[in-house]
Amino acid sequence: MSIVFSRRGLVAAGALLPLASPSILRAQGAAWPTKSLRIICAFPAGGITDAFARAYGEYIGQKSGQTVVVENRPGAGGGIAAQAMKSAPDDAHTIMITISTTLFGNRVMFKSLAYDPDKDFSLLALLPTGSLPLVAAKATGATNIAQFVDYARRNRISFGSYAAGSMAHIVCNKLNQQFGLDMTVVNYRGEAPMWQDVLTGNSQIALGSYTAAKAVLDANAGTAIAIPSTRRMRVLPNAQTFQEQGLDNPVFRLLSWVGFLGTSSIPQPMVETISNLMLEAARTERIQKLNETFGIDDPVLGHADFKKVYDTEGPIWIENVKALGLTPA
Repeated sequence: MSIVFSRRGLVAAGALLPLASPSILRAQGAAWPTKSLRIICAFPAGGITDAFARAYGEYIGQKSGQTVVVENRPGAGGGIAAQAMKSAPDDAHTIMITISTTLFGNRVMFKSLAYDPDKDFSLLALLPTGSLPLVAAKATGATNIAQFVDYARRNRISFGSYAAGSMAHIVCNKLNQQFGLDMTVVNYRGEAPMWQDVLTGNSQIALGSYTAAKAVLDANAGTAIAIPSTRRMRVLPNAQTFQEQGLDNPVFRLLSWVGFLGTSSIPQPMVETISNLMLEAARTERIQKLNETFGIDDPVLGHADFKKVYDTEGPIWIENVKALGLTPA
């Protein structure tokens, strides 16, 4: 699916912000975009990745006066989008938005990739997607990790994971290792059926996005017992982090994010321009409201800080996906 944002359409909708002159855009670095821009979104319409693609795309269109097309290319954990991105023209007018799995987990979950995560892309901006609360079903009676571990030692546990190789899958494996548990991970195709099983009692615990877990929490059918982050979530202030509960493994502090990437050939001045434009967009009312909706507390990171996260957390992701013992596709 492709969504087109044009200056004419935005004016007609009354949504156009004041446009920067070409001289202002050039003052930030290399002029960009100077023609129609394509954003390849690695996931279908309706999710957070697509929501950010559209919101940032709209802002870029408003700012530059250029048409922006959002093209959804889902599949293979972002691999289909990454392959399309790799073969895009080297003119910086095609960029991609995808999740960390495309760059890290796919190296383990597929026998071979049609792209090189380390060499084929430029890192432009990292957009945090909010911490993923660990929610225990009400029937467990648990309000923290210690209570749930005690329950898990006396009962059979089905641990809901929204996808094989996901953060949820990794957390289940790490908790099994750390506490000598034998929880069974159930890998669903997305979050909706996973949280439905928590609601109905088929799963005793699951980890996923705040927005998807909200139905369980609002129905008082479950309790957020831990947050994989360095700080508590504003929307769940009573839920302690894993670290506060004595679990110091780096897995329990991994940042959940989507990232904007370009081809590896983008000149550094243009990387700076694109990165700065994304940081500017992040301060707009529309994107701030998206952050509130998804329970996102962390700031957007520019290209340099994105690289630090990539270099620091990438090896942790890869090591822990390998530890799951998945058979590569």
